[in-house]
Amino acid sequence: MVESTATSGLDGVIATAKAQAPGRGLPPVHLWNPARSGEIDIVIRRDGRWIHEGAAINREALVRLFSTVLRKDPDGYWLVTPVEKMRIRVEDAPFIAVRVDRAPDGTLRFATNVGDEVEAGPEDMIRVETDPATGEPRPYLHVRRGLEALIARPVFYELVEMAEEREGPDGPRLGVSSQGQWFDLGAAEAPAP
Repeated sequence: MVESTATSGLDGVIATAKAQAPGRGLPPVHLWNPARSGEIDIVIRRDGRWIHEGAAINREALVRLFSTVLRKDPDGYWLVTPVEKMRIRVEDAPFIAVRVDRAPDGTLRFATNVGDEVEAGPEDMIRVETDPATGEPRPYLHVRRGLEALIARPVFYELVEMAEEREGPDGPRLGVSSQGQWFDLGAAEAPAP
């Protein structure tokens, strides 16, 4: 377990995330229930940019560090340490899926903008919503413990290229499979008359 520090706020979050030994995986934020909580002026924009007090956090290593202590609770998104948790805002999904590859066994492997690697399957599902304003698809991938990545448009186009057509209750559907799980991507376009 990570030792707690006397530092609080943003400095405490940084210290806790850095204290996690390399190669040991992610900190166990799902097990931490700190008594102290507050808010911090961090927003994760729809495009995946992290903004602190109005300025972009341009250090990729710092964004990756923060992403390791991010947790989604029923009341919102939090940066969590053993001694406190700081609420942040997320405009859409906290991560962006920026690459997809199909392994020889058919598994779809995604990479996110913060360095996560995720294999789509029963534990890490792909879901597609339709934007009510534009009617366009909004595809997501579960990354870990309720945190999702918006699948970037070029990556979604790659999935559509890989898609197979299956008959659904409302007509033909396009989808992909990975680890034995079928993921519906949307209605297949009807052929031109």
